[in-house]
Amino acid sequence: MNLPPNPFARALAAGDKQVGLWISLCSNVAAEVTAHAGFDWALIDMEHAPNDYLSVLGQLQVFASSTTTALVRVEWNDTVAVKRLLDLGAQGLLFPMIQSVEEAERAVAATRYPPGGVRGVSGTTRATRFGRVTDYLDRVEAETSVLLQLETATALEQAEAIADVDGVDGIFFGPADIAADIGKLGRPMDPDVWALIRPVAQKLIARGMPVGTLVANPGFAADLLREGFSFVACGLDTGLLARAADTLLADVKGRLE
Repeated sequence: MNLPPNPFARALAAGDKQVGLWISLCSNVAAEVTAHAGFDWALIDMEHAPNDYLSVLGQLQVFASSTTTALVRVEWNDTVAVKRLLDLGAQGLLFPMIQSVEEAERAVAATRYPPGGVRGVSGTTRATRFGRVTDYLDRVEAETSVLLQLETATALEQAEAIADVDGVDGIFFGPADIAADIGKLGRPMDPDVWALIRPVAQKLIARGMPVGTLVANPGFAADLLREGFSFVACGLDTGLLARAADTLLADVKGRLE
């Protein structure tokens, strides 16, 4: 048995635009509701959602039956956490709050087996179909997307050097934290935030580095993709549920007035 290809990784390499959805509900049932919507990728969040390894596992199993590639945002740039998520079969990881070349190198090393990295070896994991995938050790690095999240003005200043680290497959901008870092807390769509992000993104795009982000505005998401962004999440499952619930209640109450 061979390791299945990573459609998301192949798409980034080919320059194909990828539309994503943020997954924070920590439920395999909720994941199944969204898995067959047709998004190119979904991000299961461990940093700002109460996911644990078992809940991530259940969601990975759900997305495996769909055409959507499931990525995971690890809770921190931690070698042990990375090892466990890769053993669970995550096809890509997003590392939050990368601030330097050294942190980028550490993130990549956690996804690589020695001598190129520090990932521990286990042969009978979900990632290897419990020992049945015979080419896993040879191909897993090429089929694992390593994405680094830049979330401060300092990180943006080092973006090109961080992107040059061997093994980095994409740079992801975190507008909410960038906004907080420049005194615009709670204003991720502030023009000043994007005045910082956009020039950096264009420099990386010109160098052939895929860039992505999360924005809860479909029109703005489309604009970014037209500008050259490669992978953009255009909403969150929690936000979609909250807005739908609010709209439904307001609709019914409005009809009673």
